[in-house]
Amino acid sequence: MTAGASVVVVGRNRANLERAAHQLGEHAIPIAADARDPATAARAIAQAVAAFGRLDGLYHAGGGRWPRVADGPLHMLSDEAWRLTLDVQLSSVMYSNRAAIRQFLHQGGGGAVLNLGSVIVRSPSADGSALHAFTAAKAGVAGLSRALAASYAHAQIRINVLAPPPLEPDTGGPVVEIPVLARHQPLGRGGYVHSGDLDAAAVFFLSDGGRWATGQVLEIDGGWGVASAG
Repeated sequence: MTAGASVVVVGRNRANLERAAHQLGEHAIPIAADARDPATAARAIAQAVAAFGRLDGLYHAGGGRWPRVADGPLHMLSDEAWRLTLDVQLSSVMYSNRAAIRQFLHQGGGGAVLNLGSVIVRSPSADGSALHAFTAAKAGVAGLSRALAASYAHAQIRINVLAPPPLEPDTGGPVVEIPVLARHQPLGRGGYVHSGDLDAAAVFFLSDGGRWATGQVLEIDGGWGVASAG
């Protein structure tokens, strides 16, 4: 909001939505809904257009936190965990991107999409942080985003990805260091990235400052990539 945006904020947690609405002020409209529902994104975008006149950008920031479902190494992965992880981390991205691109094409003038991937796609771990369903889903986000960027560049629609390690849990309490994560993130705090660490990059990609950037995957990872490489 400090960048001058008017936004519709979508999420399932009503307490988080109320806090976001309070922080963002009068130019934010909160909607309590599940991104796994294909109708959610279309409804949110229609509300944004009705309130603000047009859609300029989509930031699909869901799914960045460490998954609560029982993900893990493939030999321990249940069918239910696989399906749920892909629904949360990948299918929801397809639904929101599809709705945004339809609106951009309808109104003309281009637009920007920013999706949330993960550094573990390029720098997976061989230790206990292995999350194979999550990694597969985030690889899908990166691949889908680059394919969309190629397909819709002619319409001045840009699609990019931020790829952090797991975001800080939104618990309201102190962050407990998780050694298996901290080892991979020498610049981090307890192995997590704060969501605020992504804000400047998000503004760049979604604003005119990023008008020449599309199909990019930017890792903001506290050193995860170089620590894993070493």
